[in-house]
Amino acid sequence: MTLSLLILLPFFGSILAGLLPQDARNREALLSGLIAFSCVVIVAWYAPAIFAGQVIEQHIEWLPFLDLNIVFRLDGFAWLFALLVSLMGVLVVIYARYYMDPADPVPRFFAFFLAFMGSMLGVVLSGNVIQLVIFWELTSLSSFMLIAYWHHRPDARRGARIALTITAGGGFCLLAAMLLIGQVVGSYELSVILASGDLIRHDEHYTLILVLFALGALTKSAQFPFHFWLPNAMAAPTPVSAYLHSATLVKAGVFLLARFWPVLAMTDQWFWIIGLAGLLSLTVGAYVATFQNDMKGVLAYSTISHLGLITLLLGMNSQLALIAAVFHMINHATFKASLFMATGIVDHETGTRDMSVLSGLRRSMPLTATLATVAAAAMAGVPLLNGFISKEMFFSETLFLDDTRRYILPVLAVVASTFSVTYSLRFILKVFFGKEANNLPRTPHEPPKWMLFPSTVLVCLCILIGVLPGIVIEPTLTLATTSILGANHPSIDLAVFHGINIPLIMSAMALIGGIVVYFVLRPYWQSHAGHTLGFHIEGREVFDNLINRLDSFAATVNEYISSHRVQVQMFCIVLVTFIVALIPLLRYTDWLMWPRTKFSLSFAILWVVGAACAIGAAHQAKYNRFRAVVFAGGAGIATTVTFAWLSAPDLALTQLVIEVVTVVLLLLGLRWLPRRNNDGATSVSGAEETVKHLRHIRDAILAVAVGLGMTILTYVITTRNTISSIGNFFTENALPKGGGTNVVNVILVDFRAFDTYGEITVLGIVALTVYALLRRFRPPEESLYALEKRDKTVAPDLAKIKENEALPRGTLLVPNVLVRLLMPMISLIAIFFFMRGHNLPGGGFIAGVIFAIGIIVQYMISGIHWVELRSRIKPQNWLAAGLFMALSAGILPLFYGLPFLSALAGDIHLPLIGDIHLSSVMLFDLGVFALVVGSSTYMLVALAHQSLRSQRQSKGAK
Repeated sequence: MTLSLLILLPFFGSILAGLLPQDARNREALLSGLIAFSCVVIVAWYAPAIFAGQVIEQHIEWLPFLDLNIVFRLDGFAWLFALLVSLMGVLVVIYARYYMDPADPVPRFFAFFLAFMGSMLGVVLSGNVIQLVIFWELTSLSSFMLIAYWHHRPDARRGARIALTITAGGGFCLLAAMLLIGQVVGSYELSVILASGDLIRHDEHYTLILVLFALGALTKSAQFPFHFWLPNAMAAPTPVSAYLHSATLVKAGVFLLARFWPVLAMTDQWFWIIGLAGLLSLTVGAYVATFQNDMKGVLAYSTISHLGLITLLLGMNSQLALIAAVFHMINHATFKASLFMATGIVDHETGTRDMSVLSGLRRSMPLTATLATVAAAAMAGVPLLNGFISKEMFFSETLFLDDTRRYILPVLAVVASTFSVTYSLRFILKVFFGKEANNLPRTPHEPPKWMLFPSTVLVCLCILIGVLPGIVIEPTLTLATTSILGANHPSIDLAVFHGINIPLIMSAMALIGGIVVYFVLRPYWQSHAGHTLGFHIEGREVFDNLINRLDSFAATVNEYISSHRVQVQMFCIVLVTFIVALIPLLRYTDWLMWPRTKFSLSFAILWVVGAACAIGAAHQAKYNRFRAVVFAGGAGIATTVTFAWLSAPDLALTQLVIEVVTVVLLLLGLRWLPRRNNDGATSVSGAEETVKHLRHIRDAILAVAVGLGMTILTYVITTRNTISSIGNFFTENALPKGGGTNVVNVILVDFRAFDTYGEITVLGIVALTVYALLRRFRPPEESLYALEKRDKTVAPDLAKIKENEALPRGTLLVPNVLVRLLMPMISLIAIFFFMRGHNLPGGGFIAGVIFAIGIIVQYMISGIHWVELRSRIKPQNWLAAGLFMALSAGILPLFYGLPFLSALAGDIHLPLIGDIHLSSVMLFDLGVFALVVGSSTYMLVALAHQSLRSQRQSKGAK
């Protein structure tokens, strides 16, 4: 069993969940639960090896010469977090099954949920730091989708935007830190980096690395001053909060701090950056949570506070503090997830989370009240519960710091813990005790038993760890901390009672002080509901002001450096490009030694014609767009002949078919461009005419300079022998390593297949964007008028065509019949070019364009209605199938221990046919074929539907 399976399972399940029907809530929950439970089983399967002290690694080569390989690494600490992520996933799926409304788009919820689970497992198991950052950003993206799940709500959209901006920005800082660490160490392998702590700490860039690293970790764990995104993320469904904002996403930052503790800790900079951020988060979060009226608001700020406690422990530069931090990570996940679930149950059954309205729910919801009370007591640090033990360890560590910190930290720790007791007590007494409320939106009652099951499991863990810590959690905690600190880690002695000592006295002071503060502040809460006592800065307002100022600054800069005229923008772009390209050439003059080649008059005439067509296209663009398209096609034909002349038949064939498709699409789109209105032209003065003339001269000079420069540069590059080694490599290795004699196609589908995959992905995105834009496009009035004037008839209704199987009125019968016969021939030609592409000119791209031309001809002659009634495969399905096949061709080699997108080849014997040579590059090329067909026809369909819409608008205007 491989570690990659543990990560691929959730992503595979995410795709399946998204494909399930809208009303399949039980099936979606069952699928998600089985995926999460399978991850638990896989993690448990590794337990014997991990507890035996092994570190399991899986290496998948990708770019070994750049030290960029896919590496999965499982040690004790990663095993603990993988178990936490997967086991908590099972419980949240069970809870979400009953929480989510059947009217909600449940497939989307579980698809995003599983995608996040896979991303989080990727962070935990990554053995390469660049790979870790990729999964890190995937957690930000998938959490953005989950927070914005109810996107019809403004608070959900705003919360998701803030969370993505903060966490993704921190991710960029983390990437910079990892790149610097890799340069210092000489490797991006996590195991190598973890063994190079002294090298990094003594490097001159250590402080910069630490600052960038801290920005990445602190933003993800919502630490001061980036804490404000977490309360705004509470607009997400409660299962999301229970999973992301208590057990997984916000734990990613402290997980990273603990993982890199041996590398970056034990310095003053580490204490003041990490420790101070944790101390501020601990105190500010606890104080603000005390005055929240929204139940999820209390839990959000308390999460910030408890994560601040963990961060402060990690910043103390003490091994025992690290152990306490890891222990509190586990404890916090159990009681906080349970409290979020209780909050969701209250909201689900009563219709509100407002603590100023809720009261006395223990009478109608006794089980929920009991579970919430125990979980809140664990959060407050009540004895015989898990939170008490880890908080006492925290108190103990604050006493062993040197200098003035040993006097300040214990006091602030007790103050923060006092407020923790206060908001925990208020959370329970206000919601579940007191007089029963009679003005709730819904009549409260207990939820289904299975909805209480996850919270029951978590509360039982709080009790078991609190009563029997040495048996229940100490072995796992020892395993996790040993993998961080090594064999020389301090011994762990977890017990409920260590005698009467200062940490115990501090715990008692916090408990008693919290109760006193509660009764002191109760009159204030009743009269100032929702207001924080004292000065409070709203982080969201600061963020919004910063974003608004940034937008204003960008608008001001844009106003000075841009123009509404396309010509001015193009002049600036071309001028800057010319200067940037010229600067490096001025330093090296060897390129000025042009090699001599034999002059060909025929070739020169060809390019004179091509240049004349290009100039004609530029000139006619302002006066007659149809002529401009014709001239542009002439320049394209000259380019096609040039490729063929220079023995590049693949490029020539590609250029030719692209010219056909481009010209057709341009002609379809020309009619929607507004006409140039020269009737109202006013006379211009002589000075204005002179300025216009000088502008034309300026543009002509730049155009000639850039054109000549590109011509010379291209000539020098293609005729010199000093860089021919690149071409020699491909020509020498195309057949032995790529299995094909067509070097161009082998490069596209084998040597540079990753580039090709990115290009076809962009092509699909462009097609979807064009379709989306044209759906909202409204043609100018003159276009509708021209349509009405030219053709008084409109296309018959779709139902009539379907019923009568007749062609639209005005369709020419003979060309239509001929085009029907032409389609099978074009299909055979496309198949021919596809099958021969690996050894002769052709391939998936060329075949796709040829097949798309056949479809375009059908649309042009028979009309959109007739074609779409007989079309069995929609363009968007072609897009999806193409990407899926190309991705499958890349993933398949991974199962054979080869890098992504490597070529797999083999021969199979078929009766009567003989041996057939098959290769995975054929599947990749087939994906390219399908995506090219889908993209071309999707844009065509968008234009065709625009014509039909305009016809309906024209008819309605009458």
